[in-house]
Amino acid sequence: MKRISPTSPKMPVDIKRVLVCDAVDNACVKLLQDHGIQVDYKLKLSQDELVKEVKNYDALIVRSDTKITAEILDAGAGRVKAVGRAGAGVDNINIEAATRNNVLVLNTPGGNSISACELTCFLIGALARPICPAAASMKEGRWDRKLYSGTELYGKTLAILGLGRIGREVGVRMNAFGMRVIGFDPITTAEEAKAAGIEKMELEQIWPLADYITVHTPLIPATRNLISTDTLAKCRKGVRVINVARGGIIDEAALFTALESGQCGGAAVDVYPEEPPKSDTTRKLINHPKVVATPHLGASTSEAQVRVAVEVAEQFIALTAKSTVYTQYAGVVNREVLKNVF
Repeated sequence: MKRISPTSPKMPVDIKRVLVCDAVDNACVKLLQDHGIQVDYKLKLSQDELVKEVKNYDALIVRSDTKITAEILDAGAGRVKAVGRAGAGVDNINIEAATRNNVLVLNTPGGNSISACELTCFLIGALARPICPAAASMKEGRWDRKLYSGTELYGKTLAILGLGRIGREVGVRMNAFGMRVIGFDPITTAEEAKAAGIEKMELEQIWPLADYITVHTPLIPATRNLISTDTLAKCRKGVRVINVARGGIIDEAALFTALESGQCGGAAVDVYPEEPPKSDTTRKLINHPKVVATPHLGASTSEAQVRVAVEVAEQFIALTAKSTVYTQYAGVVNREVLKNVF
């Protein structure tokens, strides 16, 4: 989703009281309090509880656990002015309902970029060299050296689908391994991609060239099941797939079938359509011997947790127009609210 330019709103946003719904680093709370904003910390509220609470607050802060539904936003209509997500995606916030109620929705687009990028690179390496099963065999007292031969990344082709901050950071790092890096993004220009060492192409050009495919897009209708039976069939036999973005971008049933047939040579998955995973399809995928599965660790570093928490607070403060230090709010995603109301 396209973001606004971080310029001052026509009118300051009156944020005096904030509800933190999910665990965030205390640096967020302290920064808001230092700027005269009252902060209440109430975790694991049910939807019914949040419907009752929301009308008492000017803004909400969430991570992944709390879902900000249309019912919650309707209950806070006229009082709630902003919802901030300490993280990159906003798919747990009903953007349409927020916009209808003149509620700004913002995220922290750069806060976890490095952490998610680094995890992606580690998982690419784990697919090239079977480090995880080799380590497990050693802990079981075995010396299965001949079973765990891998392949080099040097000279292989990595396709990056989504060339935003994270995708471009991955490109920079994997170029250092001697990979050819190609990518697709409907917004990023060929010049921007080239600056990160990425050759921009169309999707239909990419499928038959890629040895590895990593996805770094939001989950929107255009990207749901982007990796599917049809697209996997267009790829090289043995292609490896990585998803540290959002569950649902890869069709899990299609991926499992491709792993079974050998069309896909391995997959690394950090995100799932339902978290924690419960469906039989997801559980089968996680347990497949060619899959490296992790429990949504993309932003799970101490540095990223502080960064995303502080960025939410900084943007809330900027929206109030009371600070000369914090003046930018580049994470606002429903810019029409800012333009038409504030």
